[in-house]
Amino acid sequence: MNTIDAQDMRRRIDAAMVARMATVNRDGGPHIVPITFALGEDALYSAIDFKPKKTTDLQRLRNIEANPKVSVLVDHYEGDWTKLWWVRVDGSARIVIDGADFERAIALLTERYQQYRSARPEGPAVVIAIDRMTGWSAW
Repeated sequence: MNTIDAQDMRRRIDAAMVARMATVNRDGGPHIVPITFALGEDALYSAIDFKPKKTTDLQRLRNIEANPKVSVLVDHYEGDWTKLWWVRVDGSARIVIDGADFERAIALLTERYQQYRSARPEGPAVVIAIDRMTGWSAW
């Protein structure tokens, strides 16, 4: 197993455009969804955006309210298995609807994703305080 250092993990996270966030539902079962995200100094940010959803009462938000422990997986896959890698961010999430953390999340996401410049996410935002980052690379 080829572990990667913190600087390389951050570089790989910054280069990726989608991640998967895993939460735990009230019954203890896993729930995983793809997310857009931005990496800050010691937090990872995501927000509920304009893409169509059946409801704004999202399972991931209910899960975070009940149990703030989350994992976010950023990875790269292709047919050439010598180029595979993944980075997992484990932490405690909280939901913010306004204030400095909300504005920081939206600013970072808008800077990162061109689509958000014309349709700013309205939120809420998810702020994940990073407890641990682990990663692996085939190269």
